[in-house]
Amino acid sequence: MTDDPVIPAGRSPIRIGIDVGGTFTDAVAVDARTLGLIGQRKTPTSHDHPDGVAHGIIEGLHRLLGDIGRSPEDVVFLAHGTTQATNALLEGDVAPVGLIGIGTGIAAVFLRRLAALRKIELTAGTHLPLEYGHLRRAGDTAALHALLDGFAERGITSIVVTEPFSVDDTLGENTVAALARDRGFLVTATHEITSLYGLSKRTRTAVLNAVILPRMFATADLVQASIEKAGITAPLMVMRCDGGVMSLEEMRRRPLLTVLSGPAAGVAGALMQEHLGEGVFLETGGTSTDVSVVRRGKVAVRYTSFGDSTTYLNALDVRTVGIGGGSMVRMHPGAGPRITAVGPRSAHIAGLPYACFAAPADLDGATLVPVAPKPGDPPDHLTLDAAGGRYAITLTCAANALGVVPPDAYARADQVSARMALEPLARELGVDVAAAARRILEVAAAPVERTIARLIEDYGLTDDAVRLVGGGGGAAAVTPFVGEAGGRDWSIAAHSEVISPIGVALALLREQIERIIPGVTDEQILGVRREAEQALLEQGAAPGAISVDVTVDPQTNAVRAIATGATELRTQDLTDRPGRDRLDPVAARSLRVEPDRLEVLAETPYHVVYGAPVDKRRFRRSRRPVRVVDRDGVIRFASPDAHVVRGTVGSGSGLVAAAVTRLTSYGDGGSRAPAVQLIAGPTVADLSGVLDESALISLARSELDGKNRDDDLVAVLEVRR
Repeated sequence: MTDDPVIPAGRSPIRIGIDVGGTFTDAVAVDARTLGLIGQRKTPTSHDHPDGVAHGIIEGLHRLLGDIGRSPEDVVFLAHGTTQATNALLEGDVAPVGLIGIGTGIAAVFLRRLAALRKIELTAGTHLPLEYGHLRRAGDTAALHALLDGFAERGITSIVVTEPFSVDDTLGENTVAALARDRGFLVTATHEITSLYGLSKRTRTAVLNAVILPRMFATADLVQASIEKAGITAPLMVMRCDGGVMSLEEMRRRPLLTVLSGPAAGVAGALMQEHLGEGVFLETGGTSTDVSVVRRGKVAVRYTSFGDSTTYLNALDVRTVGIGGGSMVRMHPGAGPRITAVGPRSAHIAGLPYACFAAPADLDGATLVPVAPKPGDPPDHLTLDAAGGRYAITLTCAANALGVVPPDAYARADQVSARMALEPLARELGVDVAAAARRILEVAAAPVERTIARLIEDYGLTDDAVRLVGGGGGAAAVTPFVGEAGGRDWSIAAHSEVISPIGVALALLREQIERIIPGVTDEQILGVRREAEQALLEQGAAPGAISVDVTVDPQTNAVRAIATGATELRTQDLTDRPGRDRLDPVAARSLRVEPDRLEVLAETPYHVVYGAPVDKRRFRRSRRPVRVVDRDGVIRFASPDAHVVRGTVGSGSGLVAAAVTRLTSYGDGGSRAPAVQLIAGPTVADLSGVLDESALISLARSELDGKNRDDDLVAVLEVRR
């Protein structure tokens, strides 16, 4: 860890977020106290520079600081997100890897089968460049040196070490890894990537990590050296694919965690800047829209796959729809013309400007011309030949023509131009411009709405509480119409065109620890929790700014602890937060009751817990819908039926234990403790992943350790049926 920078008196500290895209590198500065944007800068991504993308990162940082008149001493947090690892895997531009399997007997048979990992196809015609070497015993140094000599002769610098059951006994992998590192190899031991069983999947994940390790290691060194040379002493962080950030040292060890981190940055921005607690984030570019979920204040993640092979890489669960701001309108020609599709080809792919961004004079005399954007495409994509040249009719044109694009949106165009762009199409369809625009938007919105509906169902979201937030340059072309058509609350993120680097700047440190523990005890669960917390402390998290969610799966014996935290304590100025007059309508709208029928079940300096009147139904059990709303007006938790217990931290252990015991349900499958949300201070600890009554009570006590005994405590409990 580096020393904290000294901020000159009268100046607020700043957090820097940098997002490295395929074409541009975007950098933003955020006030570390108010979390408001104070500057942004776009520079070309430096793929062809001798220092690679590292040069563009530093260039963007220097220009940004110059723009806002700040110095390196003002920076307390610096993080960057990059598509480098993703692009390397997608393009097959990876380093060769030497895989060393350790074992004898039947284990050796399974290990040698791992050589088939070289068949994994990264891209058309490109497979994993892997060489397998077998080692009977980890302590056979002569045989190991011979293997390493062979790898070195073939130009291999990155090594994976794998042994069956290494998650239980790491000695063998550690012995081989240490010797290989001493000889200058970059080494990935499978137990360092995941602690889950499954030799093939664990090794596959480690190999994917190793093939990008040399490039990412070099980039990390270049960026670190440049940051130090610039005089910045703040810790340098890197965006992860699960919505958090990690230290640069962790990135050197596990660069695979940066794969697919691009969409995660946007969600992090929606989570932190837009206070999205329960909802769907739509990040719209020119060609597509990435749809993802925030549930109970956390991004939704899942194991991802490469080359049709599953891995232990937990990444954002993002569903991509081929609808973007530049998506071209397609029409069935001939008799009975109709809009058949929007996209997936975009104006960017066709190399054409959007018609709505042309000056009205340039659209004079426009005629409709169907084209094939690329060879082999159907010739049904609509363009205009006009005084100013050829233009594409896009989804953004339709949204502006219909007037659904907010005035300050990045995708806003002159409505006169937008309507002129659609007039030839409207005449062909035999309708007015508004009807033509609406039809385009309806066709485009349908697959987006279907994706939203599937995500809501997959994650069991409370439909009434779901909010849509749009980000990306094309957000206003999709989110407003989709939101209005579905009857959902929606908004466009502030500064949506740079929501990704804002997300990088605001993201929290994150670490996940998973263990398979048959017959797990309460102490073992707490041990995994402490391990996750300690891992975050080692990466620079402030001790008072860490929360840990624990899940115990009784079917797989998996114990998972996810720790999140900030590198600095974020003090909140509660005097400038919305009062009850602004929070009550938020809760009333979500609960679908009039504000005067709301009941305040608990209130703390940081949260208000609301309930609707008890729903008493004949022949069915009564229900109490509950919402937890923080002082920013964000719904942090929504339940169709919950019980609320309140007290203080000092009395909390007894109150929570009694409530858990009272609400534990019993059935043929045994006992099931209630799902608990524990509210103490500014945090909401999600303990719903623990089903065992004793373990849940122990975990709740652990959450309260070290907190002020006089602080308010609220527990929201849901009975499992």
